[in-house]
Amino acid sequence: MSDKTSASPSTETEPAFGAAATGGPETAADRPAEGGGTAGGTGGARGTVQVSPGVYKRLTTGLGGFTLAMAASLALVGVIYLITPRSDEEVLPKVDYSTQLWAMRSDAPYTVYAPEGLPATWRPTSSRMHGLGGDGPVAWHLGFLTPSEEYAALEQSNEKPAAYVPRMTNIKKSIGTQQVNDVAWAKHHREDKNARSLVRTLPGGPTLVVTGTASFEELAVLAGALKAQPKQSGAPIPAQTGS
Repeated sequence: MSDKTSASPSTETEPAFGAAATGGPETAADRPAEGGGTAGGTGGARGTVQVSPGVYKRLTTGLGGFTLAMAASLALVGVIYLITPRSDEEVLPKVDYSTQLWAMRSDAPYTVYAPEGLPATWRPTSSRMHGLGGDGPVAWHLGFLTPSEEYAALEQSNEKPAAYVPRMTNIKKSIGTQQVNDVAWAKHHREDKNARSLVRTLPGGPTLVVTGTASFEELAVLAGALKAQPKQSGAPIPAQTGS
């Protein structure tokens, strides 16, 4: 009785089709034996290509495995993006301008004005001084984000008003006056730049310009909160507070 032998997995990468491999007629030796399996786990039926275990591993763990890994990673990133809280609003920094105010009160050649009693909804976002300690004009800029999320700033300087006011308001001519706490402020409006301004020049003092994209009503709130700050000398520098 002859022994039935099983076809062992091929150690070559080419197909186990006799006719295709040799170009001659298919013989019994070319046909896979019954029960023989491929490295891919399929039966030895005609039409199935047998490959070595190494080739099978590369086929199943190569590009296909990489694609699955990338898809899983992208899915994880998408889930994290969806569940992470986000805000589209731009967050502006809140500044503590007490040190700049202290410096201006100590060394400015004029009586400085600063807001007092503004509502907490007015957020100070910038403070800059120019010329302190020099021979030229001294200026202080103090910027705010208003309750309506518009921009408003206090600009003050002892520079000559004829040059300072047009530069701060972006326009030379006023369009009238507005009463703020029984004091007349000149109104300036530059429509193409969406800029509105209230201007007051103090005799022997600085020129005050309240300007920005805020409405005249909001600018009047800032102008009405301005108070003269008495000169000081020898006072300690105030401690900075967090935003």
